[in-house]
Amino acid sequence: MWPSLGKPLLRLNQRYCCLISSKAVCVRQLCSSSTDFTDSCHNGLYPGHIYTTPVQKALLAVGSGVAALHNPYRHDMVAVLGETTGHLALINLRDRMRNDPEGYTILTERPRIRLSTLDLNKMASLPDGTLGREYLRFLEDNHVTPDSRADVKFVDNEELAYVMQRYREVHDLLHTLLGMPTNMLGEVAVKWFEAAQTGLPMCALGAVLGPLRLNASRLQSLLTSLGPWAVQNGRQARCILSIFYERRWEQSVEDLRLELNIQPPPITLNATDNRTT
Repeated sequence: MWPSLGKPLLRLNQRYCCLISSKAVCVRQLCSSSTDFTDSCHNGLYPGHIYTTPVQKALLAVGSGVAALHNPYRHDMVAVLGETTGHLALINLRDRMRNDPEGYTILTERPRIRLSTLDLNKMASLPDGTLGREYLRFLEDNHVTPDSRADVKFVDNEELAYVMQRYREVHDLLHTLLGMPTNMLGEVAVKWFEAAQTGLPMCALGAVLGPLRLNASRLQSLLTSLGPWAVQNGRQARCILSIFYERRWEQSVEDLRLELNIQPPPITLNATDNRTT
């Protein structure tokens, strides 16, 4: 039953995403024809924004959800699912950031974590154990880059769109803080933490479905050790989006964990060839 239902929904999503992409191209062409770029080119919100009605968002959510279930490595579909289902969670995260002095500064200054904003040479010169050095080591060991994070398109609020973008860009930093590699078990453990920390439906879905892709031994490690640790720390930790990581590269990971109320992982995982981003 599921394959017979999934394939039509997947085809529907692919067709609809083509329409949305065409609309985005038209918007960009319209804006590029003007010498003065204004936010009105993007419905008064932010560059790249694509306005969608509630019905369109529902179609995108269903279609992207089916596509993500069919292929969990379709990170573009996972991104669409997060944007079309996360409105209430994003409001809660935004409010938590507003009520935190450091989080409020982030909302005001809107920093971005990209290769163009990172001083890689300086980070490489930092002592082992510092956030900057360990984050750079994580990127190198797992062959990932912050530039691989997709830009937000379907969130119909400029501030909430930034909150979603910030969540995506600190994801690898969260791997660093939690000591989790990008293999499937590490990703699922991080999703359990994120589900408890953020309340995003996309994270909850990943936390529920991710274990289905683990073998017996890794599933046992998740259920008896990593999972309870991730959920407990996700609930008790300070809001991970309220940390100005770019100003803390010289701080030790150990000290930052203490500040965030995050306990070290109960077991050590090593990166394998089975990596995700």
